[in-house]
Amino acid sequence: MDIRGFLRHELAGVSRPGRYLGIEVNARRKPMSDAGVNCVLVYPDAYEIGMSHLGLFILYEEINEREDAMADRAYLPWVDMQERMVARGIPLFGLESRAPLRDFDLVGITLQHELTYANVARALDLARVPLLATERDDACSLVVGGGPGACNPEPLAGLFDLLVIGEGEEVVHELLDAVKEWKAAGKRGRAAFLRACASIQGIYVPSLYRVRYRADGRLESIEPERGAPLPVRKRRVEDLDAWRYPRRPPVPLVESVHDRCSLEIFRGCTRGCRFCQAGMIYRPVRERGEELLKRWGRELVENTGCDELTLASLNSADYGRISSLVDDLAREMESRRVAVSLPSLRTDTFSVELASRLRRVKRTGLTLAPETASERLRRAVNKGVSDEDLLQAVSSAYREGWRKLKLYFMVGFPGEEEEDVEAICGLVRRIMREGNDGSPAKGLQISVSVSTFVPKPHTPLQWAGQMPLPEVARRHFILKEGLRMRGVTLRWHAREMSRLEGVLSRGDRRLLPVVLEAARHGCLDGWSEFFSWERWERALDAAGLEAAWYAERERDGDEVLPWDHIHAGVDKAFLWEEYERAKRGEETQDCRFGACAGCGACPEKTGRRGLGEEAG
Repeated sequence: MDIRGFLRHELAGVSRPGRYLGIEVNARRKPMSDAGVNCVLVYPDAYEIGMSHLGLFILYEEINEREDAMADRAYLPWVDMQERMVARGIPLFGLESRAPLRDFDLVGITLQHELTYANVARALDLARVPLLATERDDACSLVVGGGPGACNPEPLAGLFDLLVIGEGEEVVHELLDAVKEWKAAGKRGRAAFLRACASIQGIYVPSLYRVRYRADGRLESIEPERGAPLPVRKRRVEDLDAWRYPRRPPVPLVESVHDRCSLEIFRGCTRGCRFCQAGMIYRPVRERGEELLKRWGRELVENTGCDELTLASLNSADYGRISSLVDDLAREMESRRVAVSLPSLRTDTFSVELASRLRRVKRTGLTLAPETASERLRRAVNKGVSDEDLLQAVSSAYREGWRKLKLYFMVGFPGEEEEDVEAICGLVRRIMREGNDGSPAKGLQISVSVSTFVPKPHTPLQWAGQMPLPEVARRHFILKEGLRMRGVTLRWHAREMSRLEGVLSRGDRRLLPVVLEAARHGCLDGWSEFFSWERWERALDAAGLEAAWYAERERDGDEVLPWDHIHAGVDKAFLWEEYERAKRGEETQDCRFGACAGCGACPEKTGRRGLGEEAG
C-alpha cells in the first residue's frame, strides 16, 4: 500500500485526520521534481503544536521562494496514526508531497525544547532514516538540526549530520547552495562534504569533534578535527528588515495551540534575567521598522483570515515605538474585527496600559510574570521588579476592567529557602486584599502557574544545580496549603518533566543511548498522558548514568561543559561574572537603558574574546 492509498483507507479511523491532509490555505505544494534541492522541515511534536511554531514558517518561506529549492513540512503523528503506519509499513512522509522523508535531500528538525528529544529519534525511526549519522551513506538524506536546543545538542549529536547554531534566515541559503553543488556532483564523498560545510559560520558538524571524559565522569576535553572551528560561532541576522517574513503562513486545519497569526516585532532581549536562555542566545536586540510591521500585519490578516494578530517578541513593551505601533494597528484592526495582542509583557503599569489599548475587539485575561515574590531572589536572578510594581500593575488592570489575571512564578532557584516560597502565598493574598488601590479587589480571579527552575546552557545559572524532586514537592505543598483562598487557582508544571529537562539540558553525548531507549518505549513526552519518568529512570540505569549527576550537581568554574565548543553569542566569562553576581545578590542593568555590560553579543562594542580565541 502506498502513502496516498494508506491515507484514503486509514484517515477516517484516526483522531483529527486534518493533521495529515496537507491541504491548508497557503500551503506551497511545490513539486519535488522542479527543485534542485528538496527539503522537509520537521517539528517533532503533534501537528497542533508545530503549526504554532514561527521559526519553521520563516524557513519554509525562505526556501520556497527560491526557484531551485522546495520545502515540505512534517510533524510527529499522534499515537493512533503511528500505530497504523507501523502496522501497514508506511514511513513518515511530507504533508504536501506525500513523499517519504528518506526521499528528501535534507531533513531539517527543530530542537525547540528537551521534552521533544525522544520524539526526534521516533520521527527518524518512523521515516526509516538510519538513526545514527555514522550509519548513513552518500545516498541518505542529510539530517540537520536547529533551534534553541542546538545550543547544546550533545545528547542528540549522534543523530545529526550537522546542526545550525543561531538564526537560520541567512545560513540556510548557504547550506542549500552547498547541497545543490554536492548533488550536482553526484552526492559522492559525504564526509568531505560535511567538512566543507563546517567552514560555514553557524554550522556545527558533530562528527568532527572528539570528546574525552575523566575517570569521575566529567569532561576532559572537546577537540576539533580536520580543521573544524573552535568555537562554533552562532549565526545571527544583522538587519531583520532585509529578510522575508512569513506573511502567507499555512492556516491550520486543526485548531493549533496558538490560534492566531504572529508578527515578530523585534528579536533579542537584554533585560538580563539570569535563568532565561532565550534572553541570552538571541542577543543583541534588533528591531523591525514600524511602517514595515504595519504593512506586514495587514498582509498576515488578509492572507490568513485570522481574527487575532499577536505582536511577538521576548518582551514586547520594550519595542522602541510600541505606543504608536499598538495604537495604529489596534485602530486599523478594529474595523476588521481583528484583535491585537501582546503575549509578552513586563510586570508594570505601562504594560497594563498597553494591553488596555488592545481590548477593543476581544477581552482576554492578563498574564504577568513576577517569577518570585522574594526581593532577595529577584536580585539574584536579576528580575528587576518589586512587590510594589506588581501591586500597581494589578491595580491598574483592575481599574481597566480585568477580573482574570494569570501570575507566573518559579520555584527551585539556587539559594531558595522555604520562606521565599511562602512569600508567594503572602504576595497573592496581598493582591487579593489590596488589588484595587489598597482596597479588596471584588470579583478578581487569579490563576497562579508555577514552573520549576531548570539550569540552561549559555545562561549565568548554567553552573547551578537543580533542586532535588523531594524539595520541589515540598514547595508545591507549601503553595497548595498557602493558596487555599477564594478566587485563586494553582497549577504547577510536573516536577518530573522539569527533572528530565534538567538532565537533558546539561547532558553530554553519553545520553544518546538513554534517549534512544526511552524513544523505543514511548514518545510525546511533552504530553502528560504519555510521559513516564520511570521509563527514563530505567533507561538511565541501563546506561549506568544517574539523573542527579546531570541535574543536581553544581559545576565548578573551571569544569569543561558539554557545550563549551559552541559560542551562542554571549561570552562564558561574562556568564560566570553574572553567576558570581547572582550569588552576591547584585543586579545588572539593562544595557539598552544604561552602560554596556560587556556580554560579548556586540563584539564591536566590547572587544571581548570568545572561547578558544587568542588575544590580538
